Amino acid sequence: QVQLVESGGGLVQAGGSLRLSCAASGRTFSTYGMGWFRQAPGKEREFVSGITWTFGGTYYADSVKGRFTISRDNAKNTVYLQMNTLKPEDTAVYYCAVLRTAGSRRSEDVELWGQGTLITVSS
Repeated sequence: QVQLVESGGGLVQAGGSLRLSCAASGRTFSTYGMGWFRQAPGKEREFVSGITWTFGGTYYADSVKGRFTISRDNAKNTVYLQMNTLKPEDTAVYYCAVLRTAGSRRSEDVELWGQGTLITVSS
């Protein structure tokens, strides 16, 4: 069974750091992209960052550029999101996603979602 398992969420003070991990099992995704989305309370789910699985090209939402870094470990079929200088407005449930179109930022292009992990940034 194909699944994405996320870990690394929690509570952190503003200015702090966290790292999320997303392990994919059940198949390889060499022709796809991977990404992170987030959904804050009362808001729509939004794109955060993506990475192309084959070449490792990365891209970010403007709101996190310079603070978040996405990376992957092909051997472990795992994607990471290093989040630095966290702000209260980063508080959300973060979802790992397999993108059927590498380079996409659209929820409509997500083939598989992780279960989500909550990040709470206190001021």
